[in-house]
Amino acid sequence: MKRIALATSALIALSAGSALAEPVSYELDPSHSQILFSYDHFGFSTTYGMFSGFEGEISFDREDPANSSVSVSFPVKTMLTGWEGRFQHFMSADFFDADDSELVTFVSTGIEVTGETTANITGDLTLNGVTKPVVLDAVLNGEGVNPMTNQTWAGFNATTTLLRSDFNLGAFAPMVSDEVQITISIEAGVAEGEGS
Repeated sequence: MKRIALATSALIALSAGSALAEPVSYELDPSHSQILFSYDHFGFSTTYGMFSGFEGEISFDREDPANSSVSVSFPVKTMLTGWEGRFQHFMSADFFDADDSELVTFVSTGIEVTGETTANITGDLTLNGVTKPVVLDAVLNGEGVNPMTNQTWAGFNATTTLLRSDFNLGAFAPMVSDEVQITISIEAGVAEGEGS
């Protein structure tokens, strides 16, 4: 009887450990998540733009970060340029020729852990109707309880470089640089109904 009790306890412990190792769903905090892009303009300046207020989901596995995933989707027309004339030019036939329904999406396809808080996140980026693989150089900034919400919270930064021409957006290159630098900073909280 004692052996059965010990075996049962071991199975319960293993099951609990497995449950703890399961990925946890986090929802992006749209008020503290942004994508900044920048490019060289004729060698005279670096021009910046941003996407903000978007939503997405991270499946984060603390025990096995390589088992994590991320997906984000947002309308092209949520782009912020700081100047209405530039925004209208980007939405014209020279670039996106976008309507209200056109989305930018990123869906991860693999994660390579490179350090205690760093990883390369490979995924499919769909932009201007073209899907290409990209690699994000990502850093886990921190994870803990958000004192404002009392939820488990996490924050990440990531960088990558894109070529506009890969997405049929290469107008005026190389005078306006084909390379676009991308900087991402996001916060996310454990989704409702998930464990912490």
